Amino acid sequence: MGRLDGKVALVTGGGGGIGRGVAKLMAREGAAVVVNDLGVTVTGEGADTTPAQKVVNEITADGGQAAANYSSVTDYDQVGVMIEQAVKTFGSIDIVVNIAGILRDRMIFNMSEAEWDAVVAVHLKGTFNTCRHASARFREQKWGRFINFASVSAWGSPGQPNYGAAKHGILGFTLTLANSMAKYNVTANSIVPGFVATRMTDSTPRGQMVLQQTGRTLSEASKGTEVDPENVAPIVTYLATPEASYINGQFIGIQGYTLNLYSHAEAVRILQGTHRWGSAELFDLFPKTLSAGLTPPPLPPKPGEEAPKRRTQLLQEDKSSWQEIAPGVKYWRWQEYFETKRG
Repeated sequence: MGRLDGKVALVTGGGGGIGRGVAKLMAREGAAVVVNDLGVTVTGEGADTTPAQKVVNEITADGGQAAANYSSVTDYDQVGVMIEQAVKTFGSIDIVVNIAGILRDRMIFNMSEAEWDAVVAVHLKGTFNTCRHASARFREQKWGRFINFASVSAWGSPGQPNYGAAKHGILGFTLTLANSMAKYNVTANSIVPGFVATRMTDSTPRGQMVLQQTGRTLSEASKGTEVDPENVAPIVTYLATPEASYINGQFIGIQGYTLNLYSHAEAVRILQGTHRWGSAELFDLFPKTLSAGLTPPPLPPKPGEEAPKRRTQLLQEDKSSWQEIAPGVKYWRWQEYFETKRG
């Protein structure tokens, strides 16, 4: 018995990397899987049916059920047909996992409109397209799971204004899905991966350096390590199960063997008046209150330097703030950290 027996999942970008791992694990847990992959290059060019079909072959050889789909997630009508394919082939659509993505990295002052549009179309519009078509069936059957992929690049990544904006947009869209679909017994959550060794990272400076030093791509050299994309599949599969029905509208980060629950945007300082603010007041009060000691976004590290640490990372270096809750498993929580220090 699998935890996803009887469920039907669509995994976009399922032909490789994270998507391949998710599709195969969901199939092992009993789901029938539609593996969508257009088979384009990292920058979104060309098309190839091989990646999606290869994953389908691997699933069926292992005794699972799967079907390939080669449509572009940017095409609204094709995505509608994609959802219908799942229903006609396997009887329903219950889980949508949005992983498909491309990169066209460039600094903002060099980026073309076409480079912006292409990346936003795949990531943000593509996520909308699949969720829009699936949501009608989810509402009707009163059950469903949306799992949308964002990225730590959403917090700000030099050279990726298109990618970072699209990924941050996915977070906002996921919250809207969570709020609007909850009454139909539908959940929506986002996965926020850190560095994962996929063909996308093969094209980065770090990936090129590994290729030059080892003669192997970073994704090939990282199998079985902390940055193996297959590490991401278990948390995605867990969120798709009936047991995860209480998890909705959450952003779950994963880096290697570490899972993070990210906070939602909340007010951290408040300046409240009883009247319209005057310029003189703001010049006087704002530096003393809301903007006092603000930390600017960290600059990218120079070659040989470590990236600056965020406040929570610095707090986590206090070894006494961690709890061992199972063999080989430690737990850290912001609120408990401060309660312990106050107590």
